[in-house]
Amino acid sequence: MIKVIIVDDHPVVRRGLKQIIEDESDMQVAGEAKNAGECFSLVRKTDCTLVCLDITLPDRNGFDVLKQLKYEHPNLPILILSVHPEDQYGLRFIKAGASGYLMKEGAPEELVKAIRKVNAGGKYVSASLAEKMVSSLGALSKPPHENLSNREFQILCMIAQGKSLKSIADELCVGEKTVSTYRSRIIEKMKINTNSGLTRYALENKLI
Repeated sequence: MIKVIIVDDHPVVRRGLKQIIEDESDMQVAGEAKNAGECFSLVRKTDCTLVCLDITLPDRNGFDVLKQLKYEHPNLPILILSVHPEDQYGLRFIKAGASGYLMKEGAPEELVKAIRKVNAGGKYVSASLAEKMVSSLGALSKPPHENLSNREFQILCMIAQGKSLKSIADELCVGEKTVSTYRSRIIEKMKINTNSGLTRYALENKLI
């Protein structure tokens, strides 16, 4: 039996995912969590096979949740479910340790296929993302944001959403000076000197 934990802050989404999963005779939902705190607690005490993780949670960023889960449970497959474009986020999450990346708008059959694939020890990405991954291997250059670390990329997106350095620091549980240092690194790597410039770049490249 494939035992799945669903992590998503929207009850309607959780209900839909649960119905799709439990329509399969060899799958069941072992538990549901609406935020990162509940997710960590549930995974620690529940016998589960894999986690379906939404990357936009109210209390923690998806990269941080994935990192913590892989630290505590290195062999636990994590399937990312997201509304964010796979061509911008998919490869980054796969490199960070996710077993798969799936858009929420995908068909129910695709979710079942993805769960079976990662449960068997494989990686799941869409055909279009797989093609992009192959193409990137031979690319001579890549867009500036792909040179950012996961934390730098995370903060770039938060700045582009109009969040202040203080609010970013509070959300990430770090000092404001630390966020300022990250912003300086982003500016240096991106060759963009203003927050408005970063916002424009993020919009043009569909990062937010």
